[in-house]
Amino acid sequence: MAKKQEIDARHYDVIVAPHITEKSTLASEHNAVVFKVANDATKPQIKDAVEALFGVKVTGVNTIVVKGKTKRWKGKPYKRTDLKKAVVTLAEGDSIDVTSGL
Repeated sequence: MAKKQEIDARHYDVIVAPHITEKSTLASEHNAVVFKVANDATKPQIKDAVEALFGVKVTGVNTIVVKGKTKRWKGKPYKRTDLKKAVVTLAEGDSIDVTSGL
């Protein structure tokens, strides 16, 4: 178990929500959890936030920026916002239950 870090308000700004899909559920079997994160969040910030909020040891963070699609509404085009996802790999024995809230 990682040492308990001080929870800061900025940690809640970095982690937006868990990203629950079929693929992320399969990743959870390999000690990985997927989160939606702030677009300007860095990998060290994401690692610190997950360790502080959930009390687990993070071994790796991979990030993906999903570009927003161009859609049309009433004939007029608009663009969905970009989304940044983080695949957080946890140490052996650690787990996060994303179905329960913080």
